[in-house]
Amino acid sequence: MESFGARLHRAVTERGPLCVGIDPHPGLLARWGLDDDVRGLDRFARTVTEALGDRVAVVKPQSAFFERFGSKGMEILESTIRQLREAGSLVLLDVKRGDIGSTVAAYASAYLDPSSPVHVDAVTASPYLGVGALAPMFELAAEHGGGVFVLALTSNPEGAAVQRARTADGRTVAQTVIDEISQLNAGAQPLGSVGLVVGATIGDTGHDLSAVNGPLLAPGLGAQGATAADLRVVFGSALPAVLPSYSREVLGAGPDPDALRAAADRALTDCRAALATGD
Repeated sequence: MESFGARLHRAVTERGPLCVGIDPHPGLLARWGLDDDVRGLDRFARTVTEALGDRVAVVKPQSAFFERFGSKGMEILESTIRQLREAGSLVLLDVKRGDIGSTVAAYASAYLDPSSPVHVDAVTASPYLGVGALAPMFELAAEHGGGVFVLALTSNPEGAAVQRARTADGRTVAQTVIDEISQLNAGAQPLGSVGLVVGATIGDTGHDLSAVNGPLLAPGLGAQGATAADLRVVFGSALPAVLPSYSREVLGAGPDPDALRAAADRALTDCRAALATGD
């Protein structure tokens, strides 16, 4: 079974370093002239998938915006995942799950077991019940060639109270998460399959990301305030591992498919230029 890290490395090499979110929140649906209902959700998701699924390396649906419509929304999410994978994109489902024992094992089965109707290439996860509590996710991901992106340094201001708190050994909570993920990825080639989420808006982190040996998802670009040039400040020497992520900046160009593709192409051009400085 080829690892997620290897598949991601190949996808980025072939299609470029870009992740685009599918975040069908009410404001975007309205901007597209769509109703905030199941039909609007379906039209939105299909349009983005058809426009970008065959050209973007990673697409990141935000599960909550599908879940809010109940079973019909989940049917659309399942269909979106299937269509994206058929088009060749890797699917990173933004669910930020985190729990313990049998519950986190059930979450792992829901998203990382190929027999599941919502099976994806990778998921986001929260480590704040302990990184070790996510072991069932890491294990099932490794078994089936999947990936897990663990929250480390997020862009929301509330996160700092937890993430930048100091532990008994003087490290921040975020640095302990970074260090544990680095251990999981040690020796992996060409890239580990357990990544981190580090917001692109946070500036100089003061944290050491140099040993992660896994992908670094950088949300917050575009409409959320960060530019591709900011990646150099945030990630420093870890820049080559960064996977930049845009949502509203690209999605706001819709509903015209050509405009969506043009917006994604502009974002990719900016990201290539910024990441090239890390060579």
